[in-house]
Amino acid sequence: MIIYEVKGVRYDLKTKKERRTILRVDHLTLREGEIVGLIGPNGAGKSTLLKVMAFLLPPATGELIYRRQRINPHAVPLAVRHRLATVFQHALLLDRDVYHNVALGLRFRKVKRSEEKRRVEEWLERFKIAHLARQHAHTLSGGEAQRVSLARALVVEPDILFLDEPFSALDFPTKVALMEDLKQILKESQTTALFVSHDLMEVNYMTDRLVVLLKGQKVQEG
Repeated sequence: MIIYEVKGVRYDLKTKKERRTILRVDHLTLREGEIVGLIGPNGAGKSTLLKVMAFLLPPATGELIYRRQRINPHAVPLAVRHRLATVFQHALLLDRDVYHNVALGLRFRKVKRSEEKRRVEEWLERFKIAHLARQHAHTLSGGEAQRVSLARALVVEPDILFLDEPFSALDFPTKVALMEDLKQILKESQTTALFVSHDLMEVNYMTDRLVVLLKGQKVQEG
């Protein structure tokens, strides 16, 4: 079942001197429970497309269709935003302990504290960081911090997880261990994901389907 559909999306980069089209994607779909890889060289438009689909950048033209509902990117319903989660290359953590960082999205959604505690503890365990629950976020290693970011995203049980080069800042052994854990978790939870990377090894391992971008356009899929 298709959970998300992009039709005729164009994104323009505006400067004082000019308006330049940097993304033009005719059609792209995400199916429920599928992990889709988005790959291409630097400047191909991968992160831009991810941010457009995550409703972080409004496109100049095109349709963004979530669960058969056309979404206005300038007025995204809060209920839709609450069904999505995004993890970036660098962990963006609060000046608090690990527990409070993972609980953040649940508090925005006004989840009861008893349910919050259950879910935070569950996801800390799943990402093998339960022993860090009371540790301050700024004392974590890069790999630990990214595990906290992923736990914070998945604790809200999103329909779609957007992953913008989440492993690129990690050393190789840390990257491999986290890739293995994340792939297993995504498959077990049947979470739909869009995974952006410039590393073919990462996308070959992590994803079910691959989309190649070049100069802002989809040039291959399969």
